[in-house]
Amino acid sequence: MLDRRTSHDDLIGHLVRSTPLSRGEAARVVLDVLAYFDETTEEFVRRRHRELQSGGLTNADIFERIMAELPHRAVAPPDLSLRQLRRIVYG
Repeated sequence: MLDRRTSHDDLIGHLVRSTPLSRGEAARVVLDVLAYFDETTEEFVRRRHRELQSGGLTNADIFERIMAELPHRAVAPPDLSLRQLRRIVYG
């Protein structure tokens, strides 16, 4: 069977050389990180709302925290108002 090289083989190889991860573990880490950063703004807002709500925070605190976190995403979305955040979560 041919060894199919992915576009991330260099990164996977680097992780294998620089960490105790096996090749399979390194590939999984790369895929997990890519999936995390592939998350849309709407998906991020909904996920963070669920996570923070399950931690007992109120919506006022949740939306303030999400607003503070959004600019620090790998590709920061445009500024969203509290109203826009609420519409993402509640429709």
